[in-house]
Amino acid sequence: MPSRQIYARFLTWPALLLGLLFLAMLACSPAGGPFEEDFESAGSWGTGSDASAEGNVNNGRYELLVKEDLGLFWSTAGKDFGDGIFQVETIQLEGTEDNGYGMMLRVNSETDDFYLFEISSDGFVWIGRCTSGCETEATPIVESGWFESPAINRGLNSTNILKVRAEGPNLIFFVNDVEVGRVSDPTFAKGDIGILVETLGEGGVRIAFDNFKVLPLEE
Repeated sequence: MPSRQIYARFLTWPALLLGLLFLAMLACSPAGGPFEEDFESAGSWGTGSDASAEGNVNNGRYELLVKEDLGLFWSTAGKDFGDGIFQVETIQLEGTEDNGYGMMLRVNSETDDFYLFEISSDGFVWIGRCTSGCETEATPIVESGWFESPAINRGLNSTNILKVRAEGPNLIFFVNDVEVGRVSDPTFAKGDIGILVETLGEGGVRIAFDNFKVLPLEE
């Protein structure tokens, strides 16, 4: 889909929402080992609302709404993980299907560096790494940018499960248990986890996230 451009992410984040996310992150201590978030409460995840974005827990799911036409917004758990199996359930509730949403892993909260795994409701995948919150550059590490995948359940109200198997530099990416890419990349070794929503030209995209799990690698 040639109209998709990765530079659409490079925007200034709203001070209110980022401030809330940062304070929530500081409030909880790092953790390792098995982890499961069912979003029955906000817990350590940042919540807030302003003119650009809104993040809240609603009916046992974390809902992230991006109002801006071009923007990338996220919330993190305030944890610390290295290797493991990372999995989250996603569903788009509102907005255009030309979007991006998914998970972050090995997030450095001081520098906003992280791996990014996102899909769109019209059937595309983007896998890469961001430095400095994607302010100036995002680097794809699978394919050369967005690529189409039949593994995605397209459209509104369709559930998609994103999963990453991370062992050292070796990362394998799955959508609905179908492998969509793998890479060996040693850039980031450990860090926080997060959820994100991106708009690529039209705001009003609301995504619900549930059951974020981090499991040990198989013996």
